Formats: sequence, structure tokens, C-alpha cells
Amino acid sequence: MHFVKKILKFPKFILFFLAIFIISLFLSNFRTSAVEIADIKFIGSTTLPKGFLFQRTEVGGLSGITYDTKNDLYYAISDDRSKKATARFYTLKINLNKSSLQDSDVTIVGVTPLINEAGKNFSNGSIDAEGITLTSKSTVFISSEGDANQLINPFIKEFSLSSGKELRTLPIPNKFLPDKSGKKGIRNNLAFESLTITPNENNLFTATENALIQDGSEAKPNTSSPCRILQYNLLTNKPEKEFLYQTEAVAPFFNLSRKFASGIPDLVALDNQGHFLSLERSFTGLGFYIALFQVSLEKATDIHNINSLLASGSPNVKPVQKKLLFDLRKLDVFLDNIEGLTLGPKLPNGQRSLILVSDNNFNSLQRTQFLAFELKIESPLIRLLRRLRNINFQR
Repeated sequence: MHFVKKILKFPKFILFFLAIFIISLFLSNFRTSAVEIADIKFIGSTTLPKGFLFQRTEVGGLSGITYDTKNDLYYAISDDRSKKATARFYTLKINLNKSSLQDSDVTIVGVTPLINEAGKNFSNGSIDAEGITLTSKSTVFISSEGDANQLINPFIKEFSLSSGKELRTLPIPNKFLPDKSGKKGIRNNLAFESLTITPNENNLFTATENALIQDGSEAKPNTSSPCRILQYNLLTNKPEKEFLYQTEAVAPFFNLSRKFASGIPDLVALDNQGHFLSLERSFTGLGFYIALFQVSLEKATDIHNINSLLASGSPNVKPVQKKLLFDLRKLDVFLDNIEGLTLGPKLPNGQRSLILVSDNNFNSLQRTQFLAFELKIESPLIRLLRRLRNINFQR
């Protein structure tokens, strides 16, 4: 009691800060705490040799990547449609011990062929694997865009990490499936590029790279596209919610080829409260526009009951909130076709790392490129404590 009386004699503002500090330390250790990216810093890049072979397979088409914290390994999916070799994912080591990424810091250490439910390799053209995300059960979920032109449906399947065998398939809502009329469903090669799981592994998310046919236009020069984020409940194995994600309207630059492509190639969940990093990528004619955004579902409308945004007019639909974190065109690096991202290990200074990888399309003019960043991540209470401290110092 005497000790309590002594504490109460402290000035009130000291007690106030002490209480916030204790609570923030307590809550910031929980994986469920919502987070925000306060800062992002580029720490290096490297590329694999062109035509690099590993165990008689050409390493390329790396369109998604995920990090294994327990084993300090990465798994990267190739979007080879079982043409150059059977559909597969690679196991990699990435050395960030010096808080930087340099040449020879990326090593391929394994390759795992994917085995379908019939116990066979996926046949040529039956799969277009794009996204990959790891679970704590030594499995990975992998998304395929399918082939809308051939009416091959997209899929999201779970595979054994060790054997590559298919374990289960998540159902795809009918509105996403292509049909003969060409009036609904995914657009060809613009479907489920992204894949991520929340830290508590209760929910899995993917997104269409561009709009469904019945939702609006695909991305064009100076025109954005209304994509859908699709949320699954992994406790029930069923789709649960959908959200509108509006891509950036990107202007072409010196586009003599007239080719233009833009969309969302990947997402990564930051917490269990609906906060993500999103990657947007556009081919603008002369190089690529690559940008990282922080995304929140907090005030977004659940649109899973709306089959067509165009037909409904979507008058009261609120899209996800986006905040630009980093425009990679600011880097002194020649950017390639960046398609995958994952949170990596903590760096020696305690900050979290972020890894991006490019899909070289098995094109001799492109590269398999890795980019590394340092993230400064804050929980809400630590962020509040910092802001209150700054206010106090300014007085």
C-alpha cells in the first residue's frame, strides 16, 4: 500500500505515459495486433543468370514467393504451364545477414514438381500457377489463373510442401468462372495472380489481376480497373467475402509497341485485421511502373452478393482504402516484371525485411530479379506512444 501511495505521487503525465508504454509492450507481442508500415527502405537487388538450370529445369517465370520463418527458406512458384518442365515450385535461400541483398545472396536449393489429385504431373496447358503462400502445416496453397480462352477454370489448391501432392481444393464462386458467352468471369491471364494467408491462418486472400468481365473494363492507358479481392474462411474452406480494389490509372511512356498491361500481381497480409501490402505492376512501353501500397479493408463494402458491378451500378460500394508507400521508379535500378512479394526475416537491426521477385517470362531479354527492402512496422499503440512523445517534446 505504501508503494502504491508513492506511485500516485508521481505527476499524472508520467503515469499516463507509463500506462501506455506497459500496454503497448503487452499488445505489440500479439500476432493479432494491427500494424502499419511507417517507413520502407531499399537495401539491394540481384539477378539470376539467364537460362539458369537447376536439376534439369530452367529457373524462370517466378511469379509468387513465400517465406518459411521456421526453416529460413523461401518457396517460389514458376508459372511454366508444364511446357518447359512439369509445373513446379523452387526452394531458395536468401542471405540478408548483412542487412543488404547482393550478388550471390540468392541460392536455389530445391525444386518440387506439383502432383494433381490423380497422382500425376499437371499436363501441358492445364495450369498457370501464379500465387503461393505457406501454412504452418508444411503445406502451400497455390493459385492458378486457368485459361479463360480455353474455358479452363482458375483454381486455389493446397499441396504438400515435401511431396508436392495435391491435398484439397477451395471452391471458386461461379461469378469468377469463364463461360462460352464471354460475358462473365475472369479475363484471360488476368485472374488469381496473388495469394496470402493471415498470420492466424484463419483467412486466405486472393485477387483478380483485373476486373471480371461483368464488373468493368480491363486496365488501359490512363484507365484503372475494378478488381475483386476474394476472402476465404479456412476453418470452413468456403469463400466468405469480396471487396472492390481499384487499380491505379497509369499513363504510358514512349509506348511505340502499343502494348500495355497493368494490374495486381500480389498481396501479402500484414495482420489479422485486414491490412495488406499490395503490389501493382504496369508495362508502360518504356519499362515498368512498380508500386507498393498499404491496403485496408476496414471501411470497404462486402460485395460477394453482387454478381455484376456494372449491372448493379454499384452506387454505395466503397472500395478498399489504399495508401502509396513506395514508387519503385525512384530506385536507381532497371526494373523488370516484378510479380511476387513476401515478408522476410527480421534484419540484424530488428526491422522486418520484404522480398520482391520478377517473372522473366522465360524471355532472353528479361531477368529473374530479386529486390530487398527494410520495413519499419508499428503497432497502433507504439505509433500512438511515439506521437504523444513527439508532442510532449515540442512543448
